[in-house]
Amino acid sequence: MNREPDVLIIGAGPAGLSAASMLDKLGVENVLVVDREPEAGGIPRFCPHPTFGFADFYRPMSGPAYAARLRARVDPNRIMTSSTALSIGTDRETLLSTFQGELTIRPKRILLATGIRETPRSARLVSGDRPRNILTTGALQRIMSEGRPLPFKRPVIVGTELVSFSALLSLRDAGVNAVAMVEEGERIVARRPADWLARFVLGTPIRFSSRLARINAAPDDAGRLASVTISSPNGVETRLACDAVIFTGRFTPEASLLGHDRNLLDQASRGPAVDQHWRLAADGIYAAGNVLRGVETSAWCAREGIAAARAIAAAVLGYARSAERRIPVVPRAPIAFSTPSFIAPSTASNQQLTLSIRMTTAARGRIVFAADGKPFWRSTVMTARPERRILISPRFPDLDGTSGIDLFFEGGG
Repeated sequence: MNREPDVLIIGAGPAGLSAASMLDKLGVENVLVVDREPEAGGIPRFCPHPTFGFADFYRPMSGPAYAARLRARVDPNRIMTSSTALSIGTDRETLLSTFQGELTIRPKRILLATGIRETPRSARLVSGDRPRNILTTGALQRIMSEGRPLPFKRPVIVGTELVSFSALLSLRDAGVNAVAMVEEGERIVARRPADWLARFVLGTPIRFSSRLARINAAPDDAGRLASVTISSPNGVETRLACDAVIFTGRFTPEASLLGHDRNLLDQASRGPAVDQHWRLAADGIYAAGNVLRGVETSAWCAREGIAAARAIAAAVLGYARSAERRIPVVPRAPIAFSTPSFIAPSTASNQQLTLSIRMTTAARGRIVFAADGKPFWRSTVMTARPERRILISPRFPDLDGTSGIDLFFEGGG
């Protein structure tokens, strides 16, 4: 095994595999991809429904078929599975845990493509009993991918993100109908008409403006789930009979390898803080895909992996500018964060760059950029909603001497 690759990619999901494939096309062959799972492919491996492939392969594909297509683009000798990255030390020295024991890798560059994790019950502070059949979407899809029968028939789904409807479709494939979806907001987080699909095609009502307050075990069996208590904003509580609860979404980046270093993390997104070249403040470390923020589509993560691979190849092959000063992009409420969260000025001045932003709440108005308090770009009037990718492409002025870029929202319009 090559212990001194030009590029070490940590994570073999859509972003990592797409980056490896592009690096090969660009002439960077000394690449090692590691992943803790026994098979490369990432989350799509566990999603049987045919909602993948449209954006990058131009046809519908199941998640496992999509993952297989991505794997086929990478030399299998460059992929090392069942290997967990434990730490990244000085000069990018990376410690791996493998079946053969601990190994140390000394790459010239690292791409973090470690993805995300769902927020479980414990982190959501849901009270009540501790019966069986309390799980996340990821746990549900793993059970199904292994061919095991589901130990329930009438689950409640918490959340209405895109992954929530993925769970609903997975349940349908198993012949299980969800009792209800529970959403704290007044509308679904995913794009419509997913709500119409849930209600009229799959027969699952959505309980809006509702919060899962308590999980209730059966009076005669503490291990059997009997119902959940749903609370409305005015304090009215309702019990729903069910035999499982599936917590979906509220993803957080899997960025623990960075050791919660405030210089390397975006405190709003909780993922790595990158510039427009996908670089972190740590020399030679890059990041792409869902590790940068909450969940995105697999196709979008693959696209980011390809873009990061181009930047890495430029550095490895010696035709990229070296690391430079980074100007922070400072979001103001109701904007949550942007990707990138820093701008390298020498390659941004007088250039048009594309940024992806997220909102904390819905708002109508214009997105505004300002350099040290002086506005230089405004978007058209829009209605922006939380958990939606909002792409903007401002042209940046000369940034010499600029210390900060403000990103805020002007209401009205």
